[in-house]
This record gives sequence, C-alpha cells and structure tokens, in this order.
Amino acid sequence: MTRTLDRALTGISGILVTPYDENGDIAPQKLVPVLDRALGAGLHMPVVNGNTGEFYALTTEEASTMVREVVHLVAGRAPVLAGVGRGIRDAQALAKTSANAGATALMVHQPPDPFVAPRGIVDYLKAIADASGGLPMMLYLRNDTIGTKAIADLCAVPGVKGVKWATPNPLKLAEAKAACDPEIVWVGGLAEVWAPALYAVGARGFTSGLINVWPERSLAIHAALDNGDYVSANKLIAGMKAFEDIRAEEMNGTNVTGVKAALQALGRDCGPTRPPSAWPLSPPQQQKLEAFIAENGLT
Repeated sequence: MTRTLDRALTGISGILVTPYDENGDIAPQKLVPVLDRALGAGLHMPVVNGNTGEFYALTTEEASTMVREVVHLVAGRAPVLAGVGRGIRDAQALAKTSANAGATALMVHQPPDPFVAPRGIVDYLKAIADASGGLPMMLYLRNDTIGTKAIADLCAVPGVKGVKWATPNPLKLAEAKAACDPEIVWVGGLAEVWAPALYAVGARGFTSGLINVWPERSLAIHAALDNGDYVSANKLIAGMKAFEDIRAEEMNGTNVTGVKAALQALGRDCGPTRPPSAWPLSPPQQQKLEAFIAENGLT
C-alpha cells in the first residue's frame, strides 16, 4: 500500500466537489459521472472532504457519509484520500470513520483556530493517527509562517507521508524539503497554475479541482511536467487559466462556485455551493465561464 500511495501522491490528487440535491442535502450519487470520467482519464487519487468539497460547510456527519460513499463509488479503482480536520474530537471521529470506510490515507487540514501552536499541531496529528489506527497522513499546509523547523517537526510525526504545499512560496518549499526526511512527498497544493513553479523546486504531483470538469487537460499537464517538458505544460496551463482566474475572484470565494457552475453547464449538475461561498456566478463571471467552455469544446 505504501508504494501505491507514494505513486498516487506524485500524481494528481483530484479534489471532488460535494454534490447537493434540490433540498440542499448531500447527494453523493451525483458524483458517479464525475468520478467515472476522471478515473477513466487516469486520475491518480480522488480526494473527498477537501476544500473544493466545501469541507468547512459540511457537518461531521455529512463528511462521514461522503467518505463512505466515495470509497464505495471508487470501488478500488484508485487510492482514496480523505480529508479530516476542525476540532480534535471531530477530526478523530472522521479519521476513524475514514479508516473504517476503507480510505487509503488522510489529508489533515491545517487547523484554522486563531490560537494554534506549532507544537500543538504535533499533538493534533498524533491524536488523529491514533484514532485512524495508523493510516498514512498528508499534511495540508496553507500557511508556511510556522517556520521550517516547525514544518520539519510535523513531518517527523510517525505516519506523515506527504505535504500538500498550498502557499505560493517555492523557495520556502525548497528549504522545508531540505530539512525533512527525503521520503516525504511534497505535493503542489495550488493546482495546475502553480505546478511548474513548485515542480522546479522538488514538488511532485499536484492537487486539482479541474478534474471535476476537464480531467483530460489536468492529466496532460501532469504528463508534461513528469517528463520535464515545462514548455508544453505551460502551454496547456495557459489554455485553462481562464477557469482558474474565475475561481480566484472575490477573495477565492468563487473557487468552488466556478467548478459547480461548469458542471451545471456541462449537464453534470452537482447543485449550488453553500454560504459563505458565492452562488451563483455573477453575469460577467458566467459569461467568462461560457466562453471558456465554448473555446475548448468541453462536453
């Protein structure tokens, strides 16, 4: 399993949306066509309960249902990475549920609590690992101001296999990578647009919300980067950047909105987003999205 997970981490971690029905309740079955297309295109590892999955808008019970259902829908076609986080008791409960559901590994969200001590995160990780029975963990690092030593301490916690580096600081990534066990896998956590810059300093693989909509393009970008072909990768990224630009508007408040609006336009409706995410896209944003879909012949 360790070798399989290592390979998956250096591939694409595809962050799945969380679908809702007309009543606003989670509707995991709506993911069937999304998953089938992404896995058919070669997606290395689906991720449930990530930020593109509106993790912080879900109750722990809903997140538990999502991990059980996604593992069932994937049906062994790829490893499944399950997001856990929030308060320690919720994180432990979700870690245990994820392990029992058959998730391959955990993605541990960086705690958003305003009073977080780096050494407290060490205890947080250990408690989550114990609750899961020792599932491997990928750290989701959105704030690198904790410093290189603290990052090294987190990576030294038994069971940590990788880091999703989600800050636009390649040089700090290089510094952290040099300070940690060489077995740690560093994953570009800012999707396709930042993947070349993070690859250049040692990251391998990247996270993607695009896989919900256009997995073939995401896989092509990965293949180019894997071959060291930055010219081709950047050309492919330029062709999908308009989509990422829409998602980055309103302080990233349209991040999931853009994905769900695209799915809706393509006939794979997964419902709206929940507040405080923006819904729907503004008319100018919707026009940009429709132009992107038409220009690329998406179906």
